Amino acid sequence: MTDQVVAEIEVSSSIRKLEGVVISNKADKSVVVEVERKFLHPRYRKTVRSHKKYMAHDEENSCNPGDRVIIAESRPLSKRKRWLMEKIIRRVQQL
Repeated sequence: MTDQVVAEIEVSSSIRKLEGVVISNKADKSVVVEVERKFLHPRYRKTVRSHKKYMAHDEENSCNPGDRVIIAESRPLSKRKRWLMEKIIRRVQQL
């Protein structure tokens, strides 16, 4: 492998990726994704669930509430958007 290919692999591996559920798609080209994190409480040894909402950029407006997506960290796009919607894992069925 050349040095450039190795450098590209190292850079791409440092990008954080999270999986979550789309909560809202009301804004144009933006979605709000809720990411759930499970961890063991340090003292009580009980599994604790915590939720955090991220605003992500969705160029095609293809996401709907309930879709499971992967978001990737990016440069700041606006005041609250620092994530890009990478791909849709599972779509919710529309009635």
